Amino acid sequence: MMTYMIRGKKMVTVSKLGTIDQGAMIIDNGKIIAVGHWESLKEKFPTINVIDCSESVITPALIDCHTHLLEFAPSSLYPVTPETHFWAGRSILFHALSCGITALGEQICGHPLCDFSIEDYRNAVKQLPIDVSFAATSISIGFEKLAHFTSVTQSNAVEQKDLIDASLVTKIAEASDYPGENIFINATPANFTEKEVPRAGEIIYSLDKLKQIVDIYHQFGKQIGCHVAGEEGIDLALKAGIDVLHHAHGISADQLDIAAQQGVKIVATPMGGTHLPPNSPEEILRFVDKKIPVSISTDSYLPPYKSVSWLPFQDQTLKGPEVLMLIAHSSMHLLQHQGIEENEILALLTANPATILGKNHVFGRLEPGLEANFLVAEGIPGLEITEINQIKKVFYRGIKVIDRG
Repeated sequence: MMTYMIRGKKMVTVSKLGTIDQGAMIIDNGKIIAVGHWESLKEKFPTINVIDCSESVITPALIDCHTHLLEFAPSSLYPVTPETHFWAGRSILFHALSCGITALGEQICGHPLCDFSIEDYRNAVKQLPIDVSFAATSISIGFEKLAHFTSVTQSNAVEQKDLIDASLVTKIAEASDYPGENIFINATPANFTEKEVPRAGEIIYSLDKLKQIVDIYHQFGKQIGCHVAGEEGIDLALKAGIDVLHHAHGISADQLDIAAQQGVKIVATPMGGTHLPPNSPEEILRFVDKKIPVSISTDSYLPPYKSVSWLPFQDQTLKGPEVLMLIAHSSMHLLQHQGIEENEILALLTANPATILGKNHVFGRLEPGLEANFLVAEGIPGLEITEINQIKKVFYRGIKVIDRG
């Protein structure tokens, strides 16, 4: 693979190097081997091929660590059959890549219409220029008669009592790559209307059963994440020792303190995803103020929550990876207004979700030794730009995979 230098007007590294005006990077064999000022690196490597992006900003590529792009999205967006399901899935992943996202955290929950195993999903993404981590999960949907599925049992529904079966939980834990929505403490509304899911938000587990499930994951040396919203559910999650709270809509000030003390991470979803109003910019600011590692994610494809000031959408059509920067913008702008530095702000879309995926040693920052996954853009994603056409180039492992000129 070609060795080259790329220079930019500004590099926001999201590392201890901070922001480098007139910065540059040396890329070799898909890895970053040097980061610094353009003049210094040019003097040190005088003969190296240079990609001149000196009118643009260079940042780490984006990471969306909570999505449903491969399992639920294809049949929600396209008239697929089992034979064409993964064709649609791959096109959705390419769309994510075109939005500047080079790493995803996918939830595999079990789908009544899709009898695919988690290995089928893993095989579907092989050879694609995007890094996908899979969270194996169980799911409870808040229909009038609760419906329960798991990644292990695929399209076959299970009973609520099966969700706490140690052998089934063990299989799910073994198959999971990272702490995504491994369990749903509250029944989910999913993408259904309020009328269709009257039991959305209902608590599914007792504290004792949650502790048993958490112990199984920890015995495997794995962290566990959960779908949770509301003070009652969040209280159960914190007492059970859950490592990552996805959504955490409606978390109280006292619970924030406990989460901070326990080192809990939060994946915020400002677009929706539970029965309660989603994470507001003010709430995300409180997470950051408490030093809680927070990532912002789309939970896509998802209909945006109605009637909240920080979402600009005029309808309830399903939104996907293209809105990641847009739904993060209000929060990132508020953080900037509060004096938080731009590298720390951009970490909510880069370094922090890389940590959730357990891959912060692989990507998420611009520093020597990491994969060369980066963007060339008109500004800082989510903070200064929100439109995908403002991302001019996307590089994955050093290779340019998207080019808008």
